[in-house]
Amino acid sequence: MINLKNKADIEGIKDAGQIVKKVLLELSGITKPGIKTIEYDIKSEELAASLNASPAFKGYNGFPYSVCVSVNDEVVHGFPSQRRLKNGDIVSLDFGSYYKGYYADAAITLAVGDVSDAASDLMSVTKNALHIGISKAVCGNKINDISSAIEDFVVSNKYSVVKDFVGHGVGFKLHEDPQVPNYYIKGNDILIKEGLVIAIEPMVNELEYKVRVKKNRWTVVTKDRGFSAHFEHTVVVTKEGPQILT
Repeated sequence: MINLKNKADIEGIKDAGQIVKKVLLELSGITKPGIKTIEYDIKSEELAASLNASPAFKGYNGFPYSVCVSVNDEVVHGFPSQRRLKNGDIVSLDFGSYYKGYYADAAITLAVGDVSDAASDLMSVTKNALHIGISKAVCGNKINDISSAIEDFVVSNKYSVVKDFVGHGVGFKLHEDPQVPNYYIKGNDILIKEGLVIAIEPMVNELEYKVRVKKNRWTVVTKDRGFSAHFEHTVVVTKEGPQILT
């Protein structure tokens, strides 16, 4: 069931979203070659606590960390660890917050030091795909309009869209209806209405779209070991158009 949000709900989700934004900006600032990925987890938990919020991911279905840290061929749900980032890596940081009864969720992919032109282009295309998808989140469109716009742009740039994981509704819970795929699905004609709050999150692979889950039962990697990038925003549909809450 899709739960549309009223003005008070949207303000609550926006407050949660601004915490997500602050945390991701802080994590961006400490990104450099040599950092241990566990430092992201420590920092995000400290920052959330200082803002009287809770990390939304920690404990969710048993996930053991506050932030997902996915490096290079890791698509999503990477575990922070003692691994040190190297020059040329790319790292995706996915963080959600729970604040005064509301959830928000966002992700960014960052260059570590000097990255290859190919890695830089992959990140640029993925970020642009997110904003193209957001532009389609308008009253009267359908979820498939978002999905098709993302897929068409990614494929036109000769990359592939991950199909095993998708965007989602968010706000009262971390994951709500509707699902928001990054690719066209025949018959997925859910109408976009005012008050709909969704997390749009293209996950784009350098090579093939196929993925697998590592032995930890969480971390998703590309099957062909190609790089993957991930960008996400929590967005509300208004009469004036889509508004980014993160």
